[in-house]
Amino acid sequence: MSRLTHIDGEGRARMVDVSDKPATAREAAASGFVRMSPETLALAISGEGRKGDVRAVAELAGVMAAKKTSDLIPLCHPLALSKVEVAVEPGEGGLSVTARVKTTGPTGVEMEALTAASVACLTIYDMLKAAEKGMVIEAVRLLEKTGGKSGDWSI
Repeated sequence: MSRLTHIDGEGRARMVDVSDKPATAREAAASGFVRMSPETLALAISGEGRKGDVRAVAELAGVMAAKKTSDLIPLCHPLALSKVEVAVEPGEGGLSVTARVKTTGPTGVEMEALTAASVACLTIYDMLKAAEKGMVIEAVRLLEKTGGKSGDWSI
């Protein structure tokens, strides 16, 4: 089992020191899904919801969230992101979210991608909750990451 990098020798939480790590190209992708009724999905796709274009607002919320990850996750480093792309697409039984984040730096962007996907899903829920409160946010997960000391990974 690998050692947890955010825990010091005394068991205290700490921010990892990345000052000696080289800046390399890093990318991560994450996804999520908001399950809903066919009627709510039709409303979301139509762009005629009471709060506006659900997909466009959720995509923008995901981008904004990725940029704020270090404010939300206590031990994340603030990163200069070079690209954040969030796509919300209709899927079987709901809306699928995919977030892709890039940077060149000493630490990865997995948390930024996961934060973008999560907040996009929460935004979808918020925008459609008047139509359906029983929607389910599910399958928020990392799809892949590239770069860094641990190398590439994908599901």
